[in-house]
Amino acid sequence: MVKVWQRKRDYSRRVDTRNLRDRILILCEGKKTEPNYFRKFPLNVELVEIDVRGTGANTLSLVEDAIRRGQDAVKSDIPYNQIWCVFDRDSFPSGNFNRAFKAADENRIRIAYSNQCFELWYLLHYNFNDAAIDRREYARRLTKFIGRKYRKNDGNMYDLLKERQHTAIRNAKMLLSRYDACNPEKDDPSTTVHELVEALNEFLSEDSI
Repeated sequence: MVKVWQRKRDYSRRVDTRNLRDRILILCEGKKTEPNYFRKFPLNVELVEIDVRGTGANTLSLVEDAIRRGQDAVKSDIPYNQIWCVFDRDSFPSGNFNRAFKAADENRIRIAYSNQCFELWYLLHYNFNDAAIDRREYARRLTKFIGRKYRKNDGNMYDLLKERQHTAIRNAKMLLSRYDACNPEKDDPSTTVHELVEALNEFLSEDSI
């Protein structure tokens, strides 16, 4: 008699292991800054397939694009396990920002937002800040902390900041806890980028842990 565990083992040999990996889609509002950061995560390719795209679309358009891509993946019988949209509050109309959250929630799409900008996530690696500041001040402060001029499209930010990541996650969570009710459109500063970071950390390669 063939035991259950033996049947499972034999079956696993016949299955394309690529289909057993988690599939994660990350659509970013920015074309360079955010994609450059997330593509540097040292993920175990045997566990996860990640697709990071910088679209340049605004908040609502980004979510609508994510919905379409998710539906197409289901039709192709290769659905995503997680779909994330990454965007900033910026100066987009509050209506678009709020509708983007509603549409994402209705379609099981996760949002990693920053109010005001993605650089808030970088800054939280160095210190906790719960005061609204001018967008230009983020670059000035980062230049001071990293010891060289900060450039938005820097492709080395993940490597530069990874040793401080636990600090950034703690600071981001503490920042959100300062608000009585979650209102991303008005909560300045605030971010949920750490939630996406924690999701990706579940798939880090062993030699990077």
